[in-house]
Amino acid sequence: MVEIFYSTPHLIWTHHARQKMRFYRISETKVKQVFNHPDRIEKGIALHTIASMKVSGSRQHPYEVWIMYQRTRGITKKDKSSRNSRIKIISAWRYPGRSPVGEKIDIPDDVRQDLIALGIIK
Repeated sequence: MVEIFYSTPHLIWTHHARQKMRFYRISETKVKQVFNHPDRIEKGIALHTIASMKVSGSRQHPYEVWIMYQRTRGITKKDKSSRNSRIKIISAWRYPGRSPVGEKIDIPDDVRQDLIALGIIK
């Protein structure tokens, strides 16, 4: 079970996500920016998750900021908008350089081990 650390009306932050944001020096604003305006969206490594990426850094030192999230409430048939859904931010990390498009997301070993220990992935 993932422990919820912090919650806003639309976002739920897990303890793991907050720890990784501190470790990789990723701000809450940057995570929201990646969520709202991603450069790429892929299927997440955990069940029913989505991974989004935004390119950052400079031309000489590029990197990508990735987030893995999950929608906690589905959209009802009556209400086609996403007003009822909340987003659970599960993890965030930096990927050095550019990741290959369309291939399996390569997440750092420390993030993978933490997600395995929390029971999010196998």
